[in-house]
Amino acid sequence: MNKVIPHTAAAVLIAGLGLTAAGVAHAQSMKSFGPQWTDKGELVLPSGYHEWIFLGAPLTPHALNDGKAGFPEYHNVYVQPEAFRAYKSTGQWPEGTIMLKELQLTLEGRASDGSRVEPSGRGYFPGARNGIDISVKDSKRFKDTRGWGFFNFGHNAPPYVRTAAAAPKDACAGCHMQNATADMVFSRFYAPILEAR
Repeated sequence: MNKVIPHTAAAVLIAGLGLTAAGVAHAQSMKSFGPQWTDKGELVLPSGYHEWIFLGAPLTPHALNDGKAGFPEYHNVYVQPEAFRAYKSTGQWPEGTIMLKELQLTLEGRASDGSRVEPSGRGYFPGARNGIDISVKDSKRFKDTRGWGFFNFGHNAPPYVRTAAAAPKDACAGCHMQNATADMVFSRFYAPILEAR
């Protein structure tokens, strides 16, 4: 026989477990927006990420890096709205945060520095999509890389692979550990949106 627990009894039970209503809601919301994993521990490519919060798009074209840029594309970085709201409230990225970087090629340059002229003027302009990299905050799963795991879903035109295993530490995490502004994120590239209230 199922028993209905009165609100006061439920509150006592929650308090006895060391939880608060806010904590329960937080855990539930994390579960709803956090990453999805396969049975093998691979990350599932999220859907709908173009509707997430757009943080920014650093650009390091070949033409400005002696033809040898590590990432010669725009780095269009997105984060889930729920994680963004939590960050704005606390100043910390919550567990389950997904930073998704979709690479986007520049249109072919016509000048020696790789730029071209369009109606708005001379500059660099986005072209075809060309890959996805993702970082996920999960302090238990990724203890060896300061709580973040890094994943590559292909450096090529869509369609991208549907799942990916975590990259070795020296592939991505090492660079973030040495160079990221705070909490393994290159926050300085996204300062205007992260600092806005």
